[in-house]
Amino acid sequence: MKTVRSLLRSRKFQIAFNVTLGVSLLAVSAVSVRHLMHKGWPLHHADPILVGAAVVLFLIAYAFKAWGWQRLFAEHERPAAGALAAAGGAACFGGIALPGRLDDALRMAVVKRYPGTRAGFGAVGLSLVVLGMLDNAALTPLASVAAADAQRWTTRAGFLLVAVAGVAAAVVVAFLPKIAGSRRLARFRIAHWVAEHTHCTKEAWAAWLLISVSWALRGTAIFLLLNALAMGKATFPLALAFLCASAASAAIPVGPAGAAAQVGAGAALLMASGVAKADAVAFSLAAQAIVVVTGAAVVLLIAAWHLATHAHTRVRTRLALARSRA
Repeated sequence: MKTVRSLLRSRKFQIAFNVTLGVSLLAVSAVSVRHLMHKGWPLHHADPILVGAAVVLFLIAYAFKAWGWQRLFAEHERPAAGALAAAGGAACFGGIALPGRLDDALRMAVVKRYPGTRAGFGAVGLSLVVLGMLDNAALTPLASVAAADAQRWTTRAGFLLVAVAGVAAAVVVAFLPKIAGSRRLARFRIAHWVAEHTHCTKEAWAAWLLISVSWALRGTAIFLLLNALAMGKATFPLALAFLCASAASAAIPVGPAGAAAQVGAGAALLMASGVAKADAVAFSLAAQAIVVVTGAAVVLLIAAWHLATHAHTRVRTRLALARSRA
């Protein structure tokens, strides 16, 4: 265990990890762009304006998700929003290969390697557990709309289950600080640690609101993609249903790669809604490709901003030294 910790703290390992991640993101982005240039989108006649608007909404959604996640840390160890946005983008990219919820390990690694992070692995892990619950809570209104619009009782029951799970998750998050600070559990170390590193109820509600905005932006982006890619039944409830199905599939703890599970769940939902099989699979692939490329763009943009800021600081330091010597 000590060897692993020393390796993670090694400056050489951090540089190698960042370089490898950046090169991988560039490679995947280049291959995706080349594929799209030669073979086009999975669905033809895409409206570039609507596609561009959807991409912008996905990017803004990452920011709101990061701000919401940030609220789940204790104030004295709260990471920068850029660290959390980069972690979300990296996990989205890593979902191409990582099964089930193992992309959370990538989130933890990115947050810990981000300069200035004071939170430990335990605090980051606890925040991810609460973040997952708030994701479920934020999906409750979306799943309710999707359930009301569903044509099959099995589909409606599935969305109602997602909505009920979201309500239960919200209750747990709301009472977590009180549970951790109760006198009966005060004698346990784990309860004391959770009380020290967890959020307050007010911050939890603020986080839920920000995360809900993030999911609403994603739902709007999916709606724009449905129209951009000329889907016949491009309704807002269908977009919310597609988003809920994809998100629910990503919560499976053991299974195929997260991206593959989301593609399959989204395509199955569209087929259940009357969309042709080929069009459903093609749209699901196109939507997931945009999400992955957007996640890679978030990581690259934050890395570029961090490098530019670091270079600017070094230049200013050198100029200050030169002036002091003069």
